[in-house]
Amino acid sequence: MKIEERVLENVVVVDLKGKLTIGEGDELLREKINTLMQQGHKNLLLNLGEVPYVDSAGLGEIVRTYTTVKHQGGTLKLVNLTKRITDLLAITKLLTVFDTYDSEAEAVSSFTS
Repeated sequence: MKIEERVLENVVVVDLKGKLTIGEGDELLREKINTLMQQGHKNLLLNLGEVPYVDSAGLGEIVRTYTTVKHQGGTLKLVNLTKRITDLLAITKLLTVFDTYDSEAEAVSSFTS
């Protein structure tokens, strides 16, 4: 799992690349989000376009990330979900919890509206 961040307007886009699984990506994601929150970033966008697989630990980490950000007064949204991730969120009824977007531009502009 590789994680990169970039800033677009007032939003930090967190690009995830690789599998989000127990011991592989879940801890990296937790550390990255905690660091961004400590730096005062409140608007976070998780780009899942290059995540081919998410297991239960990875899904749990996305939920934990959402909860952490929300409790600290921030907003977390998801963009570029693969069909597999969309199906996983639908099956677990989490698709109704997250704000999801197909395009980065649409997602970034949603933070200001």
